[in-house]
Amino acid sequence: MRVLMFGWEFPPHIAGGLGTACYGMTRGLARNGVEVTFVMPRAYGDEDRRFVRVINASDVETVFGNVSSDAADIIEKMSFIHIDSNLVPYISPEDYESYHDEFVKSGEKRWETTDVWSQRYTFSGKYGANLMEEVARYAIVAAEVAKELEGQFDVIHAHDWLTYFAGIAAKRVSGKPLVVHMHATEFDRSGENINTQTYAIERAGMMAADKVIAVSNLTRNIVIERYGIPADKVVTVHNAVRFAENESEVPERGVTDKVVTFLGRITYQKGPDYFVEAAAKVLKRVPNVRFVMAGSGDMMNHVIRRVARLGIADRFHFTGFLRGEDVHRMFQLSDVYVMPSVSEPFGISPLEAMRSNVPVIISKQSGVAEVLDYAVKVDYWDVDAMADAIYGLITYPALSRMFAKKGLEEVTNLKWNNAAAKIKAVYEEVVSAQNR
Repeated sequence: MRVLMFGWEFPPHIAGGLGTACYGMTRGLARNGVEVTFVMPRAYGDEDRRFVRVINASDVETVFGNVSSDAADIIEKMSFIHIDSNLVPYISPEDYESYHDEFVKSGEKRWETTDVWSQRYTFSGKYGANLMEEVARYAIVAAEVAKELEGQFDVIHAHDWLTYFAGIAAKRVSGKPLVVHMHATEFDRSGENINTQTYAIERAGMMAADKVIAVSNLTRNIVIERYGIPADKVVTVHNAVRFAENESEVPERGVTDKVVTFLGRITYQKGPDYFVEAAAKVLKRVPNVRFVMAGSGDMMNHVIRRVARLGIADRFHFTGFLRGEDVHRMFQLSDVYVMPSVSEPFGISPLEAMRSNVPVIISKQSGVAEVLDYAVKVDYWDVDAMADAIYGLITYPALSRMFAKKGLEEVTNLKWNNAAAKIKAVYEEVVSAQNR
């Protein structure tokens, strides 16, 4: 089985759990006999390529003009792309003004000219102001990649809404079946105040797909109920965790206080404000505790101000965004890990904490709650219950040891090899259906 996979990030350059999941998944697929070609907007050259072939979309040259009927066909097939910008997706801002008048005047005749030009677009691979433009441009490159790799893949796999247009483009050019992976919906990120453009892309991707993989039953239900995707088209495959090949030594703590950690984006979805409120309640009962918030996001200033108003700034530490080995070290330094997410499609970070022998507290509103028995589960909004759980785990050593020991045993069975086997079965199903 050969897969053309479209992602937005890949370790070590990641902004969250999406890249971590893609890495674990591709390793697991390789061990299940699946060859993966992973296309990403911008590769840096230091990605682990032992289990996957990486294609840097920024290196792909797209050709425009009437070089062949195929080129015109690609443009025709890409006509479904619309972005809220006056930029045509495949023309750079610098060239737009000069090309625009010609395009408007010539219309369809433009493709009858012998003029030919080629272009590479250097993607940022980030989540900035030009994100929608990059998403659309990425789809153009995806069509070119699918054309160049004709006959070298059996199925297409696109991760999250950022790559759905790319997946659709590759499907239309190649005719191969498309599987899209829903790691987080717009409702998870924004609540009811959704970005309608993002929602439209998500729905278009899932409607065009032959199968949709959801990371939890929680996400599967949202996909079915809020996007109108047929239930028989959506399958749940829970995420997993990868154990390090060489465990590093536990770093010296330097403090005798208990350490309680939050690690994730400091945004509404992740519930950082509930963590702060619970911390304040704990500190009224146990003063020798330090709370760490590792991450960055649009709520950072709000959270810092709230910590100051509560008078707990001397007990609170902000590390900024952590990645790679720094994440592992942070878990090793922790006595308790808390994930108070308001809406979490899955949540890999509790598995990483449990892997480091750390007891975890997670919100009931998370997909990972479906697969964990030895995690303390509370409603994200119930800061009293959250505070009680933290207090219990830092005050009663036997309770903490039990959750740490049982949690490690539990998470050891959540392997990417097993999750990848289920994903491979989805591939085989869509390929078989197309060949009938």
